Amino acid sequence: MRFATKAIHAGQSPDPATGAIMTPVYLTSTYVQDAPGKHKGYEYARTQHPTRSALETCLAALEEGQYGLAFASGMAAESTVLQLLKAGDHVLCGQDLYGGTYRIMTRVYQRSNIESSFIDASRPENVAAAIRPTTRLVWLESPSNPMLKVCDIEVIAQIAHAKGVKVVVDNTFASPALQQPLKLGADIALHSTTKYLGGHSDVVGGAIVVNDEELYQELKFLQNAVGAIPGPLDCFLVLRGIKTLPLRMHQHSENAMRIALHLAQQREVLRVFYPGLSESPEHRLASRQMSAFGGMISLELAGGTERNIRFTTKTRLFSLAESLGGVESLIGHPMTMTHAAIPAEQRQRAGLPEALVRLSVGLEDIEDLVEDLDRAIAASR
Repeated sequence: MRFATKAIHAGQSPDPATGAIMTPVYLTSTYVQDAPGKHKGYEYARTQHPTRSALETCLAALEEGQYGLAFASGMAAESTVLQLLKAGDHVLCGQDLYGGTYRIMTRVYQRSNIESSFIDASRPENVAAAIRPTTRLVWLESPSNPMLKVCDIEVIAQIAHAKGVKVVVDNTFASPALQQPLKLGADIALHSTTKYLGGHSDVVGGAIVVNDEELYQELKFLQNAVGAIPGPLDCFLVLRGIKTLPLRMHQHSENAMRIALHLAQQREVLRVFYPGLSESPEHRLASRQMSAFGGMISLELAGGTERNIRFTTKTRLFSLAESLGGVESLIGHPMTMTHAAIPAEQRQRAGLPEALVRLSVGLEDIEDLVEDLDRAIAASR
């Protein structure tokens, strides 16, 4: 099956009991057994349940992976990956990354003597130079949040694997509709399914997809042992969102390209960060690694931080809110919202501008979105 067909059918056969075309929401916590230890594949809903099984099968198919695992949030998925580690291990991270990821690395797992360090991972030579004997994971976002930097996943995977290190790629911004990290050599593809996979701002979830069976079995053990699993209705909502993922990602990307080109021509816009722009330093690699450039844009207006914050309050269609990837357009100021957990000195080292504004471009009419941004730029003066 090709991608759009997988989005609708993978893991989602009609219910054999009733013929229901949509995957049933199994609202049960336990399952009757024929005899002690003899059951029909399900015994307790934390361990597995049919709605989640359908979602996990679908997620694996979309990422061209063998095994999928669903979680209660993107952070639950991240935490489960980090639970593979032991005291003394090291994680090498791209320095331009989601604030929640920075927080869990430095304020939660550091307590267990798991060390993390942060580099510009858009340059593979930086990764090669920073891997230590204790490094167990290289952790990438590509495109990154919020600067839209692109990492050469294939080259970095080769570097890491030569030193016995696994590569994790947070594929949330691209979604498997635009990029499949496992095919590029990554060991783990990770998602916040809250974002583009769910796509409607009505569910929180996370996912991991892998190819290696031993790694899968270890992650599955942790999923069950720790128990940060999604409920059946959450799984159903993500499955429903996935059915339109190819169509939505096409339109998100088209709208974002139009807006990025428009903003790049505006006198009052200092910088636009979007890998689809031909002048972007990320453009060549993104063109090779992704099938389109996604719906996320970051920008900076002239006039300093206060003007940019004012700009985020002047839009009418772009709602001022955290998160991303829904059908509606959102605007935010990362340094006071999604990335506030990163200390100012670390943001400066990573080159994150205090004035930066992030757009999640939705599916509204493109002319309405352009007019909304132009009106807000003028109103923010």
